[in-house]
Amino acid sequence: MKNHNKPLIFLFPFALCIGLLACHDLKKKADLIIYNAHVYAPDSLSPDVSCIAVKGGRIIAFGTDANVRSRYWAPENINVGGGYVYPGFTDAHSHFTGFALGLRYADLTQAHSFDEVLEILQGYRKIHPEGWIVGRGWDQNKWPVKVFPDNVLLNKLFPGVPVVITRVDGHAVLASEAAIKASGVEYPGKKGQAVIHDGRFTGIFLEDMADKLRNAVPLPSVNEISELIVTAARLCHEAGLTAVTDAGINKSEILLLDSLQKSGRLNLRIDAWLSPTQENFDYFLKDTIYQTPFLRVGAIKMYADGALGSRGACMLKPYLDDPGNQGILVTSPEALAEICQKAYDHGFQMNTHAIGDSAIRMVLHTYSKFLKPGDDRRWRIEHAQVVNESDFDMFMKYHIIPSIQATHATSDMAWAQNRIGNARLKNAYAYNRLLQQNGWIPNGTDFPIEGIEPIKTFYASVARKNAEGEPAEGYMMENALSRMDALKSITIWAAKAAFTEKQRGSIEVSKMADFTILNTDLIKANENKILGSKVQYTIVNGKIVYKAHP
Repeated sequence: MKNHNKPLIFLFPFALCIGLLACHDLKKKADLIIYNAHVYAPDSLSPDVSCIAVKGGRIIAFGTDANVRSRYWAPENINVGGGYVYPGFTDAHSHFTGFALGLRYADLTQAHSFDEVLEILQGYRKIHPEGWIVGRGWDQNKWPVKVFPDNVLLNKLFPGVPVVITRVDGHAVLASEAAIKASGVEYPGKKGQAVIHDGRFTGIFLEDMADKLRNAVPLPSVNEISELIVTAARLCHEAGLTAVTDAGINKSEILLLDSLQKSGRLNLRIDAWLSPTQENFDYFLKDTIYQTPFLRVGAIKMYADGALGSRGACMLKPYLDDPGNQGILVTSPEALAEICQKAYDHGFQMNTHAIGDSAIRMVLHTYSKFLKPGDDRRWRIEHAQVVNESDFDMFMKYHIIPSIQATHATSDMAWAQNRIGNARLKNAYAYNRLLQQNGWIPNGTDFPIEGIEPIKTFYASVARKNAEGEPAEGYMMENALSRMDALKSITIWAAKAAFTEKQRGSIEVSKMADFTILNTDLIKANENKILGSKVQYTIVNGKIVYKAHP
């Protein structure tokens, strides 16, 4: 007996496809739809926003699932399962290329004594039996004896081998005799930038002299650097970052980043700041900044002083625990003013590292000679850690932007009081007070000095605690940020700090489709749940660059 219904069976899938196509014809095409979500759009939750449609790397619509999905269809759909969608997290002050290059170094961040540093270096040598030994992340403040080491044991363990290990803040190094010789550093060096004992270098160098040691380390090939950069970007995406800064790099590095972005291998937005070299100025310092959808080159990075942890931050009065030392002013007011003039003439930002109250005052006064009432130049002071009471109002008066790194407070809190005393400490890490100067403030990590995770930045901003939840009552809580301000500091205000707030930093129609999706509501969750937040997706330009394993 023949089955007369058989042709109908074959026709049904065909008719279904035609029906679906007809439905699609009634809808607009998107590239990606995110649904079943809680969305911070532009910066607050609303029951009317659970779905986002993306096309061409831009947000084209958002609203309820029913509203958006009735109007749009997409070949790619993400069911967030009730997760929380934020504007893509941005690190407003980091050293991305340095972080990438550091991936090939010995990690000394977990060493709790100099003996542990030496053990890590010996293990590194077994894996890398040739060439220089390079490491990063040691911190004498974590050791039982909180003093700078010397290179006697380095020379004994690694005879004839150049060894350069950088302190966690990046402002001091310990170098072996072989490295000192290879770098061309000569006795006695710059005043205050080398530790000398019995007429010889101990191996400890700070600031410019530390840079000379680091610069002597042979670089890997361009191909190796490219792979390190791609790996570094992957780690950033895993942490939920969609954009970072690269604070102080050179032409060759910028051009490499640009080429990797344009080839599609580097899906990370970067605000690159020029180191003050003539080659950089000749190539980039024009009357219009160089900008692509992924790269901006519109700022100059300067250093006014060193770091508090290595007692290189320049203070108005000596350190409490080192009475003969007021730190190091690494750039004179005249030299800073010369670079400021170049930046002002060409419409570039000035972003100057200043940590000690003397250095901050110098930068504020130097900037004030160029900035005029009503200027929106967004010249920045990076770190702004110890501000003199009489200097706070200059941030507001000249619209100078303090750029903060919240985890610096929780990293330094164990020893900061001993270093600068209570009187100065009350105006240190004063993030909420600095926020009040202009009504907005960018936040970052300064990685690789701190970890790359923006969740830790958020937590340190609002709880003023370290990753172990200490101190229980929080550290100097009068300067904690509200949760919404902390969120803005790593999204819209971080974008504003780079003049890109009209393109990214919030979830609005026509803005770039950059999202960080978490399993946690950072604004409403219990404080003890914040650090446990998991990144579910990181999306850049409408493309999934990280997806958590189920």
